[in-house]
Amino acid sequence: MGARFEELAWRETPIGEISLRRRRDPSLDVDVYEVKLDDEFLMSSLFPVAEIELARLGLATLAGDALDVVVGGLGLGYTARTALEDPRVRSLVVVEAIEDVIDWHRRDLLPFTAGLATDPRTRFVRADFFAAVADGVGFDPDAPGRRFHAVLLDVDHSPRQVLHPSHADFYTAAGLRRLAALLHPDGVFALWSNDPPDPSFQRVLTEVFPTSVAHVVRFPNPLQGRESANTVYVARH
Repeated sequence: MGARFEELAWRETPIGEISLRRRRDPSLDVDVYEVKLDDEFLMSSLFPVAEIELARLGLATLAGDALDVVVGGLGLGYTARTALEDPRVRSLVVVEAIEDVIDWHRRDLLPFTAGLATDPRTRFVRADFFAAVADGVGFDPDAPGRRFHAVLLDVDHSPRQVLHPSHADFYTAAGLRRLAALLHPDGVFALWSNDPPDPSFQRVLTEVFPTSVAHVVRFPNPLQGRESANTVYVARH
């Protein structure tokens, strides 16, 4: 393994082989950090804009201080790190199903999220986000049913393209109602999606939440030499 490529971590998981790797992109002259699930790329440090905007857009509509926030899916850590940049955030619970992903951050393998694990507001919870919603226990093992001001979710590719069939029920009206029960009044649910705004999913959101908006987040794609876009849904309880 040469200096231009390094596999930093690898693990077999119930949903496939997950790996973290670093490679040097000579055309951009930067180190690129990538997460793969089997042969599929899940995320790249070249494209952090929408993950950052998930936190910014999700928290922007909230009033008041002392906010308790959940991030579902840790990944490269951009959403969690951005949430902590908001001084109103009192506590951050990061729900991640794969212990190795949490370990990446505890070991500071990702320089752009340094300090995430040691911030006193941060708590990592190793759990299946979708199961925690389905069974009603919620995201804090010490306080079943605890409510939060915001839940920011970035796990599946989109509501239609899930990483595991067990996730699909979450994106129904019944699943979102269970999630809403874990939010404070006026709380926010924000979701990242790799797909364009989905009218069918937006209709499901309106069944559960009084207000919801699909934000199209555009960013340059240096690999393809064009602009790309993701979607961030923000729904208010």
